[in-house]
Amino acid sequence: MTTTLHRAPSLLTGKRKQAGLASSAALLLGVVLTGCAGSAQASSSAVQASGSTTVAPVASDAAEALKGQGLKITVATQGGSAGGISQLGSKQIQVALSSKPLADADRKTYPNTDFVPTQIGADAVGIIITKEVADAGVKNLTKEQVKGLFEGTITNWKQVGGPDLNVFVYDKEPGRGTREVLDKFVYGKGKPPLPPQSANYAVVGGNLETRNKLDSTRGSIAPLSTGFIDGRDGLVAVALDGVAPTLENVASSKYPMTRPLFMITDGQPKGAVKQYIDYLLSPEGQKLLPVHGYLTRRQMGL
Repeated sequence: MTTTLHRAPSLLTGKRKQAGLASSAALLLGVVLTGCAGSAQASSSAVQASGSTTVAPVASDAAEALKGQGLKITVATQGGSAGGISQLGSKQIQVALSSKPLADADRKTYPNTDFVPTQIGADAVGIIITKEVADAGVKNLTKEQVKGLFEGTITNWKQVGGPDLNVFVYDKEPGRGTREVLDKFVYGKGKPPLPPQSANYAVVGGNLETRNKLDSTRGSIAPLSTGFIDGRDGLVAVALDGVAPTLENVASSKYPMTRPLFMITDGQPKGAVKQYIDYLLSPEGQKLLPVHGYLTRRQMGL
């Protein structure tokens, strides 16, 4: 029997272990980035990392594990993937956490930065709805239906086979890796339209905020890393164009909203930064990815 990303017992969505929960709690409490205005040249044992709220739990767990080796690593989530890339380009940090590939525009904006991405794993972005809506009949959404929901032309779930309940959209900020994956699925290389002017549409930031909004709003929908709904019985990741976000479908990239997870550096990593990234690539570091519902490099055939 195939296990979906949003159900427990697969590696990709197995229940978060204590380390993962502690990591998320630490992020909520503000594991802050210190000395952002300083030079990007860190001391031999100090590393500053910031960016994607998807990558951050794994990055934070690795930072905690390396404390015993004398490394001081601070992890923050300022501005998501785009924020991390911007901070790296501005020489404020040593590692950008990103759940989206670098764009040509990033390199053009920061011509003096030698962006070097290292993929540590992969993730699936789900179109997440409430169990109430799923149980009433919404098990799958087509690309056109997803487009209609996020553009505001589909405003009631009964229009896609669900209950007579208003749709409430929680969307991601432009520049967030999650939003870019959604845009690529819906629009390809085309440019998405401006957000709808609706009282039932709101923009949210990180993954934890998105999940909390979904949990508390009837009829809500949002793009969200499927690993973040593990253990949340009230939330469901629907199939897209008939393809469910199963471990097999994500690993083969058959599921259309699969994305890589990166640690990005300015030049080839050296010193403490290299030690940090090497740990994440090691067998021990790779074990951190399934804890948070992500795929390892090996699972992705890397």
